[in-house]
Amino acid sequence: METAGYFAAVLIGISLGLIGGGGSILTVPVLVYLFGIHAALATTYSLFIVGATSTMGAVSYLIRKQADVKTGLVFGIPSIITVYVVRSFLVPAIPEMILQTERFSLTKNTFLLLLFAVVMIPAAYSMIRKRKNNTGTRIAPATFNYPFVIATGAGVGLLTGMIGAGGGFLIIPALVNFLKIPIKTAIGTSLMIIAINALLGFLFSLGYTPVAWVFLFKIAGIAMAGIWIGSKLASTIDGKKLKPAFGWFVLIMGIGILLREILA
Repeated sequence: METAGYFAAVLIGISLGLIGGGGSILTVPVLVYLFGIHAALATTYSLFIVGATSTMGAVSYLIRKQADVKTGLVFGIPSIITVYVVRSFLVPAIPEMILQTERFSLTKNTFLLLLFAVVMIPAAYSMIRKRKNNTGTRIAPATFNYPFVIATGAGVGLLTGMIGAGGGFLIIPALVNFLKIPIKTAIGTSLMIIAINALLGFLFSLGYTPVAWVFLFKIAGIAMAGIWIGSKLASTIDGKKLKPAFGWFVLIMGIGILLREILA
């Protein structure tokens, strides 16, 4: 199972490098089901792995000037505040036994996994559905929609803080469809936002959870190697063709987690 886990860590990075998202949604299931890590701790580990991997991808986009720093900052500030509140107060406050009856019990571990599975389904849908072609040219909006960017940033921060996922499947459509940012710039901006949110979220969690640093650096290093491979493959393989297939994979995993946890 551990061997499969290390292989999956490569796929997480490849997905981020090749299609600009999706990989981080697999990190928690990989840590829980392949490495046997408790779900609450897995969300903390996921923040570091996702943050480190996204940082590597974001740097490459910034070097190519394919990231909107202004949007990233406006988006990132409310996200950071929300991540801090969630990781410092909300997640530690969730009791280990949330609900218990004679026939049913809901633990913190199960609750987080069910929440994660529910999030995976719209994430999969966003990768499966076809979008209109984006020519890569910016169609400037009349004004920079600060309320929308701030609200979306806070929503992504809530998602990142609760389940340790980057939220690229929310960020990229928001940047492309509402702010009219070209898709490549949206991917670079998304990676920058994810990197900041995830790494700060991990720092906010350090006082509440133990960390196996050797294991964490090993998985993060493998995922970072994967994103390097993915970025190289992106020049020869059309990520748009692979994205729906990866979306179906994520959808099947999400439904599988739901069934597993409910039946258990």
